[in-house]
Amino acid sequence: MFVGSRVRTTKILYLESSKVAYKKRGCLMPAKKSRKVLVTGATGQIGSELTVELRKMYGGDNVVAVGHSRKPSDALLNSGPFESLDVGDRQSLEKVVKKYGVDTVYHLAAVLSATGEQNPQLAWNLNMGSLYNVLEIAREQKLDRVFWPSSIAAFGPTSPRANTPQETVLIPSTMYGVTKVAGELLCNYYFVKFDVDVRGLRYPGIISSEVLPGGGTTDYAVAIFYEAIKEKHYVCFVREDTVLPMMYMPDCIKATVDLMEAEPARVKRHDSYNLAGMSFSAGQLAAEIKKYIPEFRCEYEPDFRQKIADSWPMSIDDSVARRDWGWKPAYDLAAMTKDMVQRLSKRFKEGKL
Repeated sequence: MFVGSRVRTTKILYLESSKVAYKKRGCLMPAKKSRKVLVTGATGQIGSELTVELRKMYGGDNVVAVGHSRKPSDALLNSGPFESLDVGDRQSLEKVVKKYGVDTVYHLAAVLSATGEQNPQLAWNLNMGSLYNVLEIAREQKLDRVFWPSSIAAFGPTSPRANTPQETVLIPSTMYGVTKVAGELLCNYYFVKFDVDVRGLRYPGIISSEVLPGGGTTDYAVAIFYEAIKEKHYVCFVREDTVLPMMYMPDCIKATVDLMEAEPARVKRHDSYNLAGMSFSAGQLAAEIKKYIPEFRCEYEPDFRQKIADSWPMSIDDSVARRDWGWKPAYDLAAMTKDMVQRLSKRFKEGKL
């Protein structure tokens, strides 16, 4: 399934003069050379937090947030430039790249798994069309590098579900997964054929205390916290014994930035790296939450998303990412749950949840 990668030999070296580190919930990330960054999907679950962190690294004016369907938060609007545009419109996207002198793109805009099954044509058109636009702009404008996220949705029922390896059969059962497999191959093609330094990660389910997810199969792992705090009750749309790989947002941001800041010689794959944080069942997550909210009750009423979850890995082998560029997560289930409950409880008491 994979085209052979090669190590890029001609590359602008990083400036080493500003190795300033900043701290985010115990995670240290180095701020290196100044960049002009564009983040698509900046109003989404990952994009909204990643954009703010990149602005801390490179300065607010140097990171352009791009959104379309969601209203941007005050944090996005107040900390740097924001452009509203359809990433499927290549001309408009290229205009913004030129306007701000962009050299680095984090392309996060996408239709996710559950939403994609309700409208597979939209998922294909947006996910693949926008990626092609970004890669073509990167090729023509000679951008420094591009980040594009793949997903555990790239795997399917015929992939090993336990400790899923980096290289295995990729026959997904969702349109979202199909776009991720096709996207991985396209990214690698642009690296091999056109020397576009595109880098990617196969994200597991992402859990955030700041922004609700937007139509993915792993959304229950976020919604359960909000409902536990507000209602003391949650109806989960997957079975109690459903195990999926997950990651807390601080680790997600750290992995993304670490990969993009890695020296080119250390990035040996330009399809996507397996990425793992923790694996747990829906029941284990509910039990961990009950340690802080004893009256919390969770019921289980699986819907169409159960079939999708059953086609995905239960755990991920991310040893290649650990070996190549030093990936290591900071949060396990206990640490993540404690931090989520504390943060959301505080917001609830302030009337902001």
